[in-house]
Amino acid sequence: QVQLQESGGGLVQAGGSLRLSCVISRSIVSIRTMGWYRQAPGMQRELVATTTSDGITNYADSVKGRFTISRDNGKNTVYLQMNSLKPEDTAVYYCKVQPPWGGAYWGQGTQVTVSS
Repeated sequence: QVQLQESGGGLVQAGGSLRLSCVISRSIVSIRTMGWYRQAPGMQRELVATTTSDGITNYADSVKGRFTISRDNGKNTVYLQMNSLKPEDTAVYYCKVQPPWGGAYWGQGTQVTVSS
């Protein structure tokens, strides 16, 4: 069983920054793919960014150049640095990990609200 705990969300003005953190309950060294997703009201959950254990990152076009995903294996944590935030970035942000034994685990989500 794997548990995830997100934090770092909040209310910020457009153009501001936030850093989200996701702490995983076990070592993430063997977890190849970790990612952040978001879901706005009335919308489907969408991929924001992913990172692999060999350093490959992938971003949604809407966040490229503004968001940066990173992982700290020593702290069992994955981060999402969000800069130049826009009102359309408002959503609940979820952390997801895919362990090598299969399946996927999600956090409970953290709200990000960007005011114009």
